[in-house]
Amino acid sequence: MRILVVEDDEDVALVEQRALETEGYDVTVCPTGRSAIDTYDASLPDLIILDHGLPDIAGDQVIAHVRERSQIPIIVVTGRAATEAAVSSFDLGVDDYVVKPFDTAELMARVRAVLRRAAPSSQGPLAFKELTLDPRSRVVTLAGKEISLTRIEFDILQMLMRRPGDAVGRDEIAKEIWELPAERIGKSLDVHVSILRRKLGDDPKKPSYVQTVRSIGFRLPE
Repeated sequence: MRILVVEDDEDVALVEQRALETEGYDVTVCPTGRSAIDTYDASLPDLIILDHGLPDIAGDQVIAHVRERSQIPIIVVTGRAATEAAVSSFDLGVDDYVVKPFDTAELMARVRAVLRRAAPSSQGPLAFKELTLDPRSRVVTLAGKEISLTRIEFDILQMLMRRPGDAVGRDEIAKEIWELPAERIGKSLDVHVSILRRKLGDDPKKPSYVQTVRSIGFRLPE
């Protein structure tokens, strides 16, 4: 697997590179957005780990360039002060994000998880009310209209659609999707559920497709 690391901080880039190479990945490091775009076009990596705050162009420009050409997984790395900006990148098709300073074991778990989610599925289609979900094509439709979801949003919805009416625990979701306990992923799950609800047309005047079960997790109400 080839991974492109886009990071202008040499120390952080070295930590990421060593951790990834220890896991057996082929790693290329780029310090700028423009060099990352050139490298992506020339090498077509399997995954990109992208620092959101680059010295030359906005990280979102790199994301947009890649998404015009492929759906390879992208993990954004961001400082705590810029978390909100990084979260906004989900609308561009980012798969996950990690906040600096991060533990390398956490980063490796997220890398494995997004690569696993990117692999083809052999499971059959699911349906719930006006929702349909096809794991093979990774297509979701609501009332016949296709909805664009990130891999994490898709997998959260898939877990809930497998067990309609059941409360699916936060820790169960975190371990299935991120390979980490819920306390290790911070607000990531809530961010993804919030965006998923918006994409499903969440209306305060109507029952939500994704309901919060207090102190437990989430469910699709029957």
